[in-house]
Amino acid sequence: MNYIHKKIFRRLVIVAGVLSANNMMSFAQTPVQVTTTGVPFLQITPDTRSGGMGNMGIATSADADAMFHNLSKTVFNEDKGNVSLNYTPWLRNATSGISFVSAAGNYKLNENQAVSASLRYFNMGDVPVTDYTGKKLGIYRPNEFAFDLGYSRKLSEKFSIGIAARYIYSKLADGSVNDVNYTAGNAFAGDISGFYNGIDKEGNGFTAGVALSNLGSKIGYTGNANEKAFLPANAGIGAAYTKKFEGEHKLTFGIEANKLLVPSTPATEAEMQDYYNKGVMQSWSESFGNTAYKLGAGMEYTYNDMFNLRVGYTFDGDDIGNSKYITAGAGLKYECFGLNFAYLMPSGATKTQSAMANTLRFGLIYHFTDNSK
Repeated sequence: MNYIHKKIFRRLVIVAGVLSANNMMSFAQTPVQVTTTGVPFLQITPDTRSGGMGNMGIATSADADAMFHNLSKTVFNEDKGNVSLNYTPWLRNATSGISFVSAAGNYKLNENQAVSASLRYFNMGDVPVTDYTGKKLGIYRPNEFAFDLGYSRKLSEKFSIGIAARYIYSKLADGSVNDVNYTAGNAFAGDISGFYNGIDKEGNGFTAGVALSNLGSKIGYTGNANEKAFLPANAGIGAAYTKKFEGEHKLTFGIEANKLLVPSTPATEAEMQDYYNKGVMQSWSESFGNTAYKLGAGMEYTYNDMFNLRVGYTFDGDDIGNSKYITAGAGLKYECFGLNFAYLMPSGATKTQSAMANTLRFGLIYHFTDNSK
């Protein structure tokens, strides 16, 4: 990999916030070896509800943003459909101008089928780039987006499956730099998921889910086919339990685990060629040799299906930064409209240096009621 390409890639991985905030603050002094991927914005939690519950969403009840976590649960949505919009000012404790916007919607065709669509847009602001001598080469304005279409179906009264197709666009730089031509990257991926809904008529019971996401091609930014990056393929599993009290009060507890299906990034330049030569399916099988996992737990309290309080905790494995943080959130529903808010609080010895400190998320939801019920 040439110097400029490597510099841009590493810099934008840091900007995207996939590395832990602790490691990000010390990157310039001490290089940190982590498992990296292309388009790392796909690893950021897009929605506000999950952002307040430790980023878990595979096994929680169906909502407008189900497609970002587990598409298959949309068919169990109590509404006829939903539309959502989420906004996150990203890494504002470290820099400015970076934002993450997502929108999603789903609609039940009947009691057994639902369709969904979503869009994620990541704006990385202005990124100055220099060569190895320190000469300024220009200012780039990278941006990325992913557009999804999905379908889910009940297999029985308690089980459902879902499939999704995803188009990914990533523009990191334009034009020629040191005789290397940079272009926008394009890739295609798919998701497959399953959901178990054990909630009884009283509103109590277990739910569980499994999701394989971002399974697809590699992505590159030059004409060199040997320098394409892996997508952040992921395997996730989650479970939750919901208990209703006195008809108006409801508590949901959940846990979730996610594993990046990407091999460890080599520590030396000499090993990079073998890394790039790995096939996508080979990379999935070799990914279990690293600790690129995330663990999350969360709780949600609901009063009268109108007011929510949320709290959660997330822990990332060593190979994706070893970051730890607490999340909190709240939600309010009035008639067909919903408003959500979430806040991220880093924990651990270096929490005061965290670039992710004071991260806020805001979300709006519109509910289409099912008049047939």
